[in-house]
Amino acid sequence: MIGKIIGTGSCVPARVIDNNEMATIVETSDEWIKERTGIRSRCISESETTTSMAVEAAKKALEDAKINAKDIDMIIVSTLTANSAMPTTAALVQKEIGATKACCFDLNSACSGFIFGYNTAIAYINAGIYNNILVVGSECLSNIVDWTDRRSCILFGDGAGAAVVSSKYGGNNQVAGYSDGAKGSALTCAGIKDKNVDASEHHQFIEMDGQEVFKFAVRRVPEIINEVVSKAGLELKDVAMYVLHQANYRIIESVAKRLGEDIEKFPTNMQKYGNTSSASIPILLDELNRAGKLKCGDKIVMAGFGGGLSWGAAVLEW
Repeated sequence: MIGKIIGTGSCVPARVIDNNEMATIVETSDEWIKERTGIRSRCISESETTTSMAVEAAKKALEDAKINAKDIDMIIVSTLTANSAMPTTAALVQKEIGATKACCFDLNSACSGFIFGYNTAIAYINAGIYNNILVVGSECLSNIVDWTDRRSCILFGDGAGAAVVSSKYGGNNQVAGYSDGAKGSALTCAGIKDKNVDASEHHQFIEMDGQEVFKFAVRRVPEIINEVVSKAGLELKDVAMYVLHQANYRIIESVAKRLGEDIEKFPTNMQKYGNTSSASIPILLDELNRAGKLKCGDKIVMAGFGGGLSWGAAVLEW
């Protein structure tokens, strides 16, 4: 399937909270957090919003792609922390960047969101409907974190990442995605208030069964990576780099081990940003791109996993 990423961008808040500062908020320690997650710090929004970070990441992606906003046919924003239900974050991005011809919509698939957005963009391109699609993942998870729960508040950060996907340069993609709603209770966040639920029981905090999510990720992610690599007619040895959702370093280590691949092929940045949900893959992708670590012709695997439960992957040619 055709479609190539021709530009990337990212944005993170200026405020950084390291593990030592976290230890002043909840009962924890730098050593405890690093040993269990690999996270050393996270960026937390103050003046920044889900929309403002999405706009900044989008502008940088357009600049990197050397494409005018008016040439964008579609904007897809993945977020579970939109500033408003209406208008959509994608529509607000359109307004700010001047992408006047773009069809816009948001999608919410939590930490799998950017992958599902990318796979959707590839589908539209291969259907011949659109040529240039802006895919953004943006989150202010600090707004839905229970800052008294040390099991979860240490994990999450805020940020946004974006990519311009185009039909212009061909490309070779294989994509896949799955969901398992029956196991969705392992990772939840309440939404619109149900009038039938007592107000004292209603909250909008992330709740997670860490062990269940870990077991789910280390089983499903290798499976779907093997699936898309095989569909692409490749072998794992042909993959130059695996760009995975940045949830927990132990998960990435386990995935690498199950695939029999060198951990050096799995770049990470959760140590700086924590888990930024749908923003994590495009932020990492942008860092790798700007550092010159992605070479033309490289076969890259992106894979996301999280709430839903959901998981998805894509093989692409850089």
